[in-house]
Amino acid sequence: MNPATGYAAVPPSSPGAIRGLSWSKDVSTPITSVADAYEALRDPHARVWIDAVDASSQDLTQLADCLGLHPLIVEDIVERNQRAKVEFVADTLHLVMFALQYGEEVERVEIDMVLGKRFLLTSHPPGWEPNTSSDIRRLGAEHFLSQGTDFMLYAIVDPLVDGYFPVLDSLGESIDVLEDEVVRHANMDVVERLFKARRELLQVRHTVTPEREVFNQLTNREVGLISPDRIIYFRDVYDHLIRITDELDTYRELVAGAIETYLSTVNNNLSEIMKRLTAITAILAGVGAAAGIFGMSEAATAFQFKEGGGFWLVTALCVAFGVAVFAYFRKIHWI
Repeated sequence: MNPATGYAAVPPSSPGAIRGLSWSKDVSTPITSVADAYEALRDPHARVWIDAVDASSQDLTQLADCLGLHPLIVEDIVERNQRAKVEFVADTLHLVMFALQYGEEVERVEIDMVLGKRFLLTSHPPGWEPNTSSDIRRLGAEHFLSQGTDFMLYAIVDPLVDGYFPVLDSLGESIDVLEDEVVRHANMDVVERLFKARRELLQVRHTVTPEREVFNQLTNREVGLISPDRIIYFRDVYDHLIRITDELDTYRELVAGAIETYLSTVNNNLSEIMKRLTAITAILAGVGAAAGIFGMSEAATAFQFKEGGGFWLVTALCVAFGVAVFAYFRKIHWI
């Protein structure tokens, strides 16, 4: 067994792996199969943590028989399409949370946790490790399990929630970059990235808001499976979730402000273009009107100059008119 993680020698995130730890009378024993879990629970003093990595429905059914779980809990774990929630079924507590991962976009990983008096079951897909907490790595899972399965639950959910902060930091940095790009050179690519950031913020909010309500219930009502002296630890997790939702509101306002800035920039650019087009139209329309009038044969007889002098006079007047109108629009900054 790896003393740093409290796990047996099972490859991390191996699909179908059943792993975990049993603690009884200061002795910890690794669990690598459902049979090991059966054997560990025979000891009335044992406290057992079982971690199922992408377990099959057959393995989960066997674990349910071993732990005495309700069939509906097994069904929810197998389907893995739940929202964050907490359910009290008989003498167990079923907690559904999500781990957030940020690469090119935000991804959610559903984590099912079932807490009993003598056991804690965690079920999740590969790619997420419940022992990422620095405390678990430093002290070992047996340190928390020896103090109760509720404390072991805290040791897992606390780093899971703390993992939201790096995701928010990454989103915040991308929003800062987008705000600068909106001011400097707004284009459709920036708009698409703004809407993508807004969708990701909504996804994080849809994850965090129900979890905040879950921990509000856990910390403000009597829960027999969580000892009173452990409530303060879960309240700390609840405080972190409140802080995360506050930051989400701030980021949503920043994105909304960036979108409004983009729309204002586009409208301002359109106004500038319309001013220039209006000024050019006024110049060309005036010159064109004069040229049209004096280009008519009837109007041309009004200037009886020899050797085409009338043509040059009309041309000079048109040019002078155009220059005057151009100077006027230039003065009022339309050109």
